[in-house]
Amino acid sequence: METRIKELRAKHNFTQQDLATKVNVRRETIGFLEKGKYNPSLKLAYDISKIFNLKIEEVFIFDE
Repeated sequence: METRIKELRAKHNFTQQDLATKVNVRRETIGFLEKGKYNPSLKLAYDISKIFNLKIEEVFIFDE
């Protein structure tokens, strides 16, 4: 799975730690998400999308 998290963080001037704090996960989790090495729970995907005021599918690109 690909994500736009890094791009969106940059647009909002968030560090990985800033975003991690907002969604209550460790900074490393955000790093793993950005590298495509971790699939988020539905709740985490929702929480991250809500921070950026986007739909889940606008943040996460699900491979078919």
